[in-house]
Amino acid sequence: MAEKTDRRIRRTKAILSRSLIQLMEEKEIRDISVKELTDLADINRGTFYLHYNDIYDLLAQMEDELFVEFNEILDRTMKDRSGGHSAKVVLVEIFYFLERHRELAKMMTGPHGDFSFVNRLKNLVGKRIYGILSSKHGDCECLYMEAFVIAGCVGVIEAWLKQPKPAAPEEMAAICSNILTEGLGLE
Repeated sequence: MAEKTDRRIRRTKAILSRSLIQLMEEKEIRDISVKELTDLADINRGTFYLHYNDIYDLLAQMEDELFVEFNEILDRTMKDRSGGHSAKVVLVEIFYFLERHRELAKMMTGPHGDFSFVNRLKNLVGKRIYGILSSKHGDCECLYMEAFVIAGCVGVIEAWLKQPKPAAPEEMAAICSNILTEGLGLE
């Protein structure tokens, strides 16, 4: 019986998450009421409050789940770079992750998204990249390279998420890997 309950809870949370994403595509989170969300989700408000304190709690839990999975990907793919995990391998995993969570990622980085989410993402990636860059460059150069790489990667991701027919994750990983390793070729 517990398995059925867990499945129902997961289903309810998934419906509420999809409904929040749908509403946030149209308006700011501060303008969304629990009643509006539960009406769209066709779920009782009491059921909502069994799982969440408010709309912000729902959003925070959605973000936390994304970051847990994202951290797992980074841990798995960046742990042993000498073991064959090139930048392209890491990027393929990241783009597949983003593809799985396309609607949520698109909403979070869009006009009604959560800027703290984007900053949290930048900080997480920055910490991982700094370690790689600092082993090859001085602190000052590393600081600016890190900022450049993070801003560029986030910009590419935002542009990719906006595309009606986005390129495949492998193609995006190849593009980003080429930009990171070969540079822009500007002289």
